[in-house]
Amino acid sequence: MTKPTVASVAADVRAEQAALDAVIADLSDDHWELPTPSPGWAVRDQIGHLAFFDMAAALAIRDPDAFDTHRKELMAAPDGDALTLGPARAMAPAQLLAHWRHHRNELAAAAATCGEHDRIEWYGPSMGAKSFLTARLMEAWAHGQDICDAVGAERTATDRLRHIAQLGYITRGWTYLNRRLDMPPGEIRVSLTSPGGDIWQWGPDDADATVTGSALDFCLVTSQRRNLADTDLELDGDIATDWLEKAQLFAGPPSDPPPARG
Repeated sequence: MTKPTVASVAADVRAEQAALDAVIADLSDDHWELPTPSPGWAVRDQIGHLAFFDMAAALAIRDPDAFDTHRKELMAAPDGDALTLGPARAMAPAQLLAHWRHHRNELAAAAATCGEHDRIEWYGPSMGAKSFLTARLMEAWAHGQDICDAVGAERTATDRLRHIAQLGYITRGWTYLNRRLDMPPGEIRVSLTSPGGDIWQWGPDDADATVTGSALDFCLVTSQRRNLADTDLELDGDIATDWLEKAQLFAGPPSDPPPARG
């Protein structure tokens, strides 16, 4: 597979956002108020969250000093949701949709200025431009999954999942560090079937444990959108089970996967 570039990841971000736009563009106003799997968040909150952080991402690329001021204000806020979601909660659905489109277009324009070796300031450590944009893609896909679950919509899985699957694999250590746990020793081989039928693999051939199955299931588990028990992933080795029962590819405080649906 061709190695991704900043430009190709940015294009995939736009495509992922467009796929979510197709889900929500024709929703009724009532649908925007439906609860999603994120406790206390309606469909509108998922889009408000994406709009806010697309805005922040564009600012971080364009004006690092202004982003630093924004970051300090957000970190000092007594209620983060009030700051990040408050404006969106006051908007009518059509206005909120236009608001998200505006900020994701701003992000696309900013991303077009990124070089291959640029680093972008964020809320934690700075990130390489490709990793930074991969995180925006993951957010659009994961929060989009919450929306699809709420409104009963289906999105066609695409090979853009490779970005998220790789993120899921490389954040195994973060899963434990974030929980202040020692990561069990040993290597894990992950072998996934892509939506297009290719096999994506990470980890050594002689690993101590293996994970095999669909890339979609792996992404759903590592993004905590599905419980491991609700997927067809096949695990061989205790360290693989231990990891995927608590896997967390995103930043923020430790959180647990949703309960099994069965």
